[in-house]
Amino acid sequence: MSNISVVSTKPYEGQKPGTSGLRKKVKVFTQQNYTENFVQCILDANGAALNGSLLVVGGDGRYYCKEAAELIIRMCAANGVAKLLVGQNGILSTPAVSSLIRNHKALGGIVLTASHNPGGPENDFGIKFNCENGGPAPDAVTNNIYQLSTAIKEYKIVNGLEIDISKIGTNTYDINGKPFVVDVIDSVANYVAHMKEIFDFEKLRDFVSGKTSGKPLKMRIDSLNGVTGSYVREIFLNALGAAENCVVHTIPLPDFGGLHPDPNLTYAKDLVETVAQGDYDIGAAFDGDGDRNMIIGHRAFFVTPSDSLAVIANNLECIPYFKKNGIQGFARSMPTASAVDLVGKKLGKEVFEVPTGWKYFGNLMDAGRLCLCGEESFGTGSNHIREKDGIWAVLAWLSVMQHTGKGIEDILKDHWAIYGRNYFTRYDYEECELDPCNEMIATMEKNITDPSFIGKSYTSGGKTYKVKVADNFSYTDPVDKSLATKQGLRIVFEDGSRIVIRLSGTGSSGATVRLYIDSYEKDNVLGLASEMLKPLIDIALEISQLPKFTGRNAPTVIT
Repeated sequence: MSNISVVSTKPYEGQKPGTSGLRKKVKVFTQQNYTENFVQCILDANGAALNGSLLVVGGDGRYYCKEAAELIIRMCAANGVAKLLVGQNGILSTPAVSSLIRNHKALGGIVLTASHNPGGPENDFGIKFNCENGGPAPDAVTNNIYQLSTAIKEYKIVNGLEIDISKIGTNTYDINGKPFVVDVIDSVANYVAHMKEIFDFEKLRDFVSGKTSGKPLKMRIDSLNGVTGSYVREIFLNALGAAENCVVHTIPLPDFGGLHPDPNLTYAKDLVETVAQGDYDIGAAFDGDGDRNMIIGHRAFFVTPSDSLAVIANNLECIPYFKKNGIQGFARSMPTASAVDLVGKKLGKEVFEVPTGWKYFGNLMDAGRLCLCGEESFGTGSNHIREKDGIWAVLAWLSVMQHTGKGIEDILKDHWAIYGRNYFTRYDYEECELDPCNEMIATMEKNITDPSFIGKSYTSGGKTYKVKVADNFSYTDPVDKSLATKQGLRIVFEDGSRIVIRLSGTGSSGATVRLYIDSYEKDNVLGLASEMLKPLIDIALEISQLPKFTGRNAPTVIT
């Protein structure tokens, strides 16, 4: 029998979850009682429902993940949880956690990830809570967790509870006369079975192996040494019959092998250069915890996340899951270019514009009003779970390629010929000083919400844009009527072009400024994005005074 210890503690400042959990440097999380405080607040936020409950625990394998998982097990044992499903070695992708929560009707899950942020002892760690629907905790829950963190006085733990989470199997303990079960599970099996229910793996295997065309599909699937490695090997090599050289960086490493686990043109440079120089049909990369994706075609033809969402929306009939379950509405985050809106309009489906953060899609899915959604930060997903899902997105693209018999670039060109093109880019200015950034946002908001701003014209590069709408985006949830305010400054021009600027909630230190530029063209769809968007970028820098406030002459990352 193991006994429960009650340990005195004091609050730490700043344990406020951001867009998707609490993210800080490893050195912050490893301070005395820091992780314990936050985990106790997650558990306390669940109230009486925690007693006798089932929770899922796992993470992206980054530095401190295994130690944190073992700590969480000991704390769950002390707080009345009856059973845990824990990924082997503490590893589960974020989509896999969501799938497991839903499949096992769990109370929720504790996910150990800082997503696309760098890993290692000098870099980032994160913890977030996913609710019983499998999605990130909504604002009401994260606000409660934060309030609890400001007043915490003690946490509960079972000291001396030893468990080897490297071995798959069921472990049962007696905690003060009550059974406590820890199931260490295969990290991959449940998720792979779920994908086989969604997609036609037989058709995809024939397509990938070249059985139908006589030529195997040439792929380069890059896990960037993040959590997706094992999933990629099981799905693309074992289930779909791809050759070993089609997958790279498939061993999850605590520091991601020095790679930056953010699947974009800057950080997935090796993938982009390799596909640009080779005869590849498709290239793809995923972030640290497996929920984000980047898709590129032959010669590294880049698919923007907003175009990716729109193309999948326009071809859902080729995926068995949607044939069986029907097609409800579509949604995108507010900064994401509005390409999917045009597909929704043509198909007669609702299209929702929500704040940044996957949790805003969950209510719409649970209400049966949404089946496909995405955000410009390389996230795409459907109502099969309540998280974005990188591997799902690649399987969706392979399904579209198989169905149309065309390559990625031709699929995009055909799409633009029907719908027109939303040219889109995002400038990220990372780890800026926070106070000047807050001043920049406050100054810009004051300027653009002045009534005289509407109707103003701005000219650059021979193009003139006239302001139609300007505001700080707010969102009323159509299901529960909850209100989210101050979600990003946006300027919408009369031709539909947009400038959006916001401070990101996913960094671990300082401020990350994100500037989004979106310009729609009905006919001129084959231009170079950087040239087409330059006039509007120059206007955005002028209106925001971003170089002045940040001291930066160029962004850290352009996507």
